[in-house]
Amino acid sequence: MKFLHRILWALNACLAVASPAQAQLRLPGGGLNLPALPIVQQPLQRSERLVEDRLQNLRRDLVRTLLRDHADVLEADPAGEAIVRGELLLLAPSPELLASAQAAGFTRLREEAPDGLEELRGVVLRAPRGRSTTEARDQLRQLDPTLVVDFNHVYTPGGETGGSVPVPSGSSPAPGGSVRHRVGLIDGGVDASHPALREAAIQRWGCEGQAVGSPHGTAVASLLVGQDRPFGGALAGAALFAADVYCGEPVGGSAERIAQALAWMAKERVAVVNVSLVGPANRWLEQAVLALARRGHVVVAAVGNDGPAAPPLYPASYADAVGVTAVNAKRRVLPEAAQGPQVQFAAPGFELAAAMPGGSSYASVRGTSFASPLVAGLLAAQLDTPDPVAAKRAVQALARQAVDLGASGRDPVFGWGLVAESSRIAPEVVHANATLPAR
Repeated sequence: MKFLHRILWALNACLAVASPAQAQLRLPGGGLNLPALPIVQQPLQRSERLVEDRLQNLRRDLVRTLLRDHADVLEADPAGEAIVRGELLLLAPSPELLASAQAAGFTRLREEAPDGLEELRGVVLRAPRGRSTTEARDQLRQLDPTLVVDFNHVYTPGGETGGSVPVPSGSSPAPGGSVRHRVGLIDGGVDASHPALREAAIQRWGCEGQAVGSPHGTAVASLLVGQDRPFGGALAGAALFAADVYCGEPVGGSAERIAQALAWMAKERVAVVNVSLVGPANRWLEQAVLALARRGHVVVAAVGNDGPAAPPLYPASYADAVGVTAVNAKRRVLPEAAQGPQVQFAAPGFELAAAMPGGSSYASVRGTSFASPLVAGLLAAQLDTPDPVAAKRAVQALARQAVDLGASGRDPVFGWGLVAESSRIAPEVVHANATLPAR
């Protein structure tokens, strides 16, 4: 089994992370500027506290496992985050800088000029032999203090999957929806053989055309476009543009690969893209998200599950992304969910049924990773093609529809409020093969 599968099943989760961002947040296209908001923590019962502590450590445990088991290709940055060993991403370096770097022992690995985001032109350099990646980065900054250079950070999926929920043998695909709508997904691979996705119109990117289905990618895809009575995704029947940035590799999910996937979305003019992946701030990824937003796309991202006081993770915390938190069936925010100015919307993210690869089963999933696609589906239903003005209006319209659960107006716990509540399909509903309510 591929590396990513082993990690996902061994830990029974790959948790996303995010928390309060320090920068101001604005709507796509430079809309509302919002001041930083205070952290608000709800009182927890003892059982909730135990769950919170366990979930908040899952991503950190995963990063430590990656660094331990793949030290030949990964190392830690100064903050302990996983990076591709020896690789540095340079945005639009000058010929003079590249010549100086080569003279100092750096090796040019590859050029970056992604079709779709041409302004994201850059170069990937390898650090000189005998130097850590951090030392090499600092050396490049000394050669040119104005240089935009960063590590090739590795980002992880987020969310927890519970026990398998089999679908009764009498189930059948739901009536096909309109493929007029399109939505993007940047995640692990999608298992299109699952009944919920078997009839889906999926266009793939990555892995040289090979399908490498993953639990996280398959679950999120099903919540976006899946249809298998009684299960249905937020935008069932829509065309799914699925970018696999892992392909079962330990260095999958890198900032470079995610940026390449965003460029593909831009080239294909996919207006709304869901990214349920998290990691540290990265200059390369930030520029990719910004470039996409300038073109009128909306990047919807999970804010993560490291807790309300954890440092911010990305891309959800970028000003040009739409950050999504998760609530349970009682409309309470998950205790492990991030809080802060990056939160724009809340959606169901607790005890959701989601498809699992390798058969026809479903699992009970939990986390902001699984709330994010529900919001992405709502926005994709309103935004067919990239357009800066239309993108801003779509987000504002959704904000007006949201159920205000926290302090009056926008707050750091629920953002503008709860949306997509009717999209929640509980595991017991799938198991009982109940009839879906009209949407």
